[in-house]
Order: sequence, then structure tokens, then C-alpha cells
Amino acid sequence: MKVSLIVTTYNWKEALEVVLQSVITQKVFPNEVIIADDGSRDDTKELIDSYAKIFPVPLIHSWQEDDGFRAAKSRNKAIAKASYEYIVMIDGDIMLHPNFIKDHIKASREGFFVQGCRALLNEELCKDVINGDTRLSIFTKGIKNRKNVISNSVLSSMFSRVWNSDKSTRTCNFAAWKQDLINVNGFNEKFEGWGREDSELVIRMLNHGLNRIYLKFAGVGFHLYHPENERKSLEYNDFLLKNTIDEKLSQCELGLNQQID
Repeated sequence: MKVSLIVTTYNWKEALEVVLQSVITQKVFPNEVIIADDGSRDDTKELIDSYAKIFPVPLIHSWQEDDGFRAAKSRNKAIAKASYEYIVMIDGDIMLHPNFIKDHIKASREGFFVQGCRALLNEELCKDVINGDTRLSIFTKGIKNRKNVISNSVLSSMFSRVWNSDKSTRTCNFAAWKQDLINVNGFNEKFEGWGREDSELVIRMLNHGLNRIYLKFAGVGFHLYHPENERKSLEYNDFLLKNTIDEKLSQCELGLNQQID
């Protein structure tokens, strides 16, 4: 099985560099990495170009004009560029455990998509990580929900489960078959501004007959601290989510079809 890793980013090249470094330390590499860039400045492009020269796999920059928070469209553009059958998605502030890709490959199953967890770093620890101290463990000070730091195959087999709900949905650690994403038309590009575009995608995937694996103690990601995003679009995005639930939709009108020829 071959994997495309999609990394979303916007104007935080320091965090993106931490992410790229963590990809380089993977025990199993993805087959390509696509940066889904929602309109970052030129310094992000310069960083990506410099890493592309030394990266162990193709590093592709998918950029769109900065016109507000349009993560749904940015992810769709990256999915359309993906060359391989299995897609793992993270945010550009998620540092990966060395087993991250290996764990996601092991968790993959036909007819299923995977929701992973994250360990939250506080502001002080985030600064340390960006400055180069990436030696994190369950005992490191400054980690919330530290149980999510544990990477253990035995515990993962015991506690990972099928949980067909949009609860705890985060596409900062998410994986699905590309064909399944095509079948539900990817992310709904009517979502602009922060919030709910990932939950709405999950609802449509469940309505399509897929099952969700909630992955525990594997596929570990460390979330770098940042202030919360503005939520001024949340009321409209909640309306879109409710409509998908009420109408039991498995497709959206404006989605991946806007990016795939």
C-alpha cells in the first residue's frame, strides 16, 4: 500500500519545519508529502523548496490565494494532487511520533477510515520544541492529555475501536482511502472560516456506509500550542453540518469535484 501524507499550513513556517523534520525521522516513510497551503507568504514556499532538495520522498507544494480560512478547499486541492491510494492528513502544527505512518498503515482497512488522537503541548513546551528540543515522553512537563503520548501496539489493539460518530473529529490526525474521499466528494467547500468542515465530512462518510476506527495508543501526534482561531463563521458552519445530518447526505455539491478534472 502506498501513502500520500497531506499537511495543511498557513503562515507558520517554524511549526511546519518541526513537522517536516518529524517526517524525516519516520520508521516508515509516506510515498509523498503534499503541503496544503491556504495562502501563506513566500517564506513558507522558501522553506518547502529548501526541504524538497533533501527530503526522502517527493515534497509537493499545493498553494492557493489567501482569501480567508479555506481549509476545505485547500485540502481538496491537495487530495486531487495525491498520487496514491491511501491518504493520511495532519495539520502543520502536528509533530509526528516516529511510528506515525507505520501505525496508520497498520490500522488501515477496506471500508473504514481512521480518526487518530493528539497530545496537546502548552505554550512553553511548544517554544522548546520549535527551538529544537523534540525529546518528548509521557513524563515531559507541559503536555495535556498525556496518555495520548503512549505508542504501544498491545494497548492499541485493546483500546482502538469502531466508533461511528463525528465526536472527537479532527482532521489534524485522520486517514482514509482516496477513492472513499472521491465517493463522498471530499470536503464541502461551502465551509469557510474555522470549524465543522471535518465533522461534516465524517457524517457524509458514515452516511455512505463507511465505518470509523478511533485509533488509540498509535499514530501519535503532538499538537503545538497556538491561540484559538476566530469562530465568527461557526454559526453558519453549524447550519451546514446540521443540514447534512438532517438530510442524511453522503455527497456535497461543492467539493472535490471542483478540483479534479
